[in-house]
Amino acid sequence: MSKLGTETTEIISWPEEGVTRVPYQVYMDPSVYEQEQLRIYRGPTWNFLALEAELPQSGDYKTTFVGDTPVVVTRDRDGEIRAFVNRCSHRGATVCMDSCGNTKTFTCVYHAWAFDAKGDLKGVPFRSGVEGKGGMPEDFDTSKHALHKLRIETFCGVIFGSFDPHVMPLQEYLGEKMCGYIRRVFNRPVHVLGYNRQSMNNNWKIYFENVKDSYHASILHTFFSTFGLNRLSQRGGIDMDDTGMHHVSYTYGSSNENEDTYKQANLRSFNSKYKLEDPTMLEGRKEFADGITLAIQSIFPGMVLQQIHNTLAVRQLLPKGPEKCELHWTYFGYEDDDDQMTTMRMKQSNLVGPAGFVSLEDGGVGELVQRGIVRDKDKSSFVEMGGKTVQSQEFRATETSIRGFWKRYRELMGY
Repeated sequence: MSKLGTETTEIISWPEEGVTRVPYQVYMDPSVYEQEQLRIYRGPTWNFLALEAELPQSGDYKTTFVGDTPVVVTRDRDGEIRAFVNRCSHRGATVCMDSCGNTKTFTCVYHAWAFDAKGDLKGVPFRSGVEGKGGMPEDFDTSKHALHKLRIETFCGVIFGSFDPHVMPLQEYLGEKMCGYIRRVFNRPVHVLGYNRQSMNNNWKIYFENVKDSYHASILHTFFSTFGLNRLSQRGGIDMDDTGMHHVSYTYGSSNENEDTYKQANLRSFNSKYKLEDPTMLEGRKEFADGITLAIQSIFPGMVLQQIHNTLAVRQLLPKGPEKCELHWTYFGYEDDDDQMTTMRMKQSNLVGPAGFVSLEDGGVGELVQRGIVRDKDKSSFVEMGGKTVQSQEFRATETSIRGFWKRYRELMGY
């Protein structure tokens, strides 16, 4: 056993090859999961909570999670964004049970302790007892019983929270490159179009690897290559921040260049003769001057920002145990979109989400990994596509951003 923080965990025998190998134990060990909650989600990281567009008015709130800790995000009466743990400071009951809404006061149903939008305690029933009997002690101080508050910062209308009071400023955490890509999408006010949620029977890290794995798309997602939305022969690459923990995979336009690569490999998707009954689903507008038509950005430890043609969304990855996780999708457009553009975004949203023509496979392939490794925690995966380094690359047949994730993960976990 090795000492990590204030708890102990089983020693991880990480292969000497480093981030080009990942021991399967990290995907299934309960003690590893517990340490992740402490060292990553309660550690020096910034976690996506919501979009400011979801909380336009004072009193608006949304319930969410940081790791597996329930959290409420609010806009208080002064217009400030706040967040606190969704756990009553009295006996630990969940305070807010709705997914979203508007309120001046959060009241625990158990004993009716009442809190304002800042998380401060404002009311305690029977504080003075009944007919002079019982009640709270004379030294009871409501200011000492506020809900557990998170540190909050926003960037381009995206709300992040952290449990670590000493975490570096958000923009420093994101880095100059990643800030640029976020500004690219959140370049003007947005409005929310809708939500999806899905549960997956696999460790959260398997899905986050999938997001960072750019070269599986042309193989696993037959819809992509069948209809020419995304092929590895198209111009694109991987951009990473200086630490390697965040990444962007980007593709420029559709192209017929180098299709011989697909013919020679005899990939099933290229040889498909299927056609869309309604081809208008793939009609779109060019709305980004840089010519990028597909961009997938990951922010460690669990945010994904996507632009797939005209479909814009934020995905929030939430761990729910060693072998289970959830993915929450928030779809959005711009406030100045005309009706035609909104319809276009909604129609293209059929590409993604739990049952999307593209994303459906991502929700299932993780479970195949979880099944396959069940009795072999001493074995490791092999992560050498595109080399052994952690760096930006001007091609997408690579696993460099996966290696970047494991580099930062090991630093935080002490492996």
